[in-house]
Amino acid sequence: MTLLVDFLCRFGWGLSVALVLTPSALVPAGFFRVNMLVVLGLATFASLLCAQTLPGLGWTLPAAAAVTAWMASIAWFAERPRAGMTLCVATAVLLALAMALAQSAQATQSVSGVGLTAGWRSVGVGLLSGLVTGLTVHAMLLGHWYLNAPGMRVDVLRRMIDVALVAWAVQLVATVAATLPGGAAAAMPGGSTTLALVSLRWLAGLAGLPVLLWLSRKTLDIPNTQSATGILYVACLAAILGELTAQMLSVAA
Repeated sequence: MTLLVDFLCRFGWGLSVALVLTPSALVPAGFFRVNMLVVLGLATFASLLCAQTLPGLGWTLPAAAAVTAWMASIAWFAERPRAGMTLCVATAVLLALAMALAQSAQATQSVSGVGLTAGWRSVGVGLLSGLVTGLTVHAMLLGHWYLNAPGMRVDVLRRMIDVALVAWAVQLVATVAATLPGGAAAAMPGGSTTLALVSLRWLAGLAGLPVLLWLSRKTLDIPNTQSATGILYVACLAAILGELTAQMLSVAA
């Protein structure tokens, strides 16, 4: 259950950051409002799960994120971009803290320097994972929004796909570094289950995702936003599947 809380928080964090990176002058306020309602749903679900899985007041962070996401949707509905962006940043920070809390509940860490370093590394990996998932889903939702605003500039979607590719590249470097001797992946147990998870992680999240993002990027050169959005739908599935698999592998490690 805590694994699901972790995923919901990092997913909401990634969506919130993606909205902050989206130029509000080029994208209608309705897009931000709808997406903050999506973040509201993720944070609310995480808060309800935290009330059952995390001790004490662990549910307050995602609950506070749900409140700020709701306030952000109101600000965007009133077309107040400055207030909306500020609340998006606040939501992202709260969900990042909630994710760190969920991760601390998953693993028993020592008080030594090595344990603390591993904890910070785990939080960094989680934030990067949330960016990859959030940016990919955000790009898909943005491509779908062209049906509501056909006059919106195509280079906005192109830019968000590029940002998602950058996040994927950074994650690839971090994943390769973890597979080196002494890395976190060295502690994973062997077996057919681990091999299947590692294969799925690489095929879906680390190999398939960039290909799908690149194909959608090239489709925009036609330009054809509907076809690019269709490819991004598949990219979202690859990103979510890859990151969930990575979470299971990190728990095993």
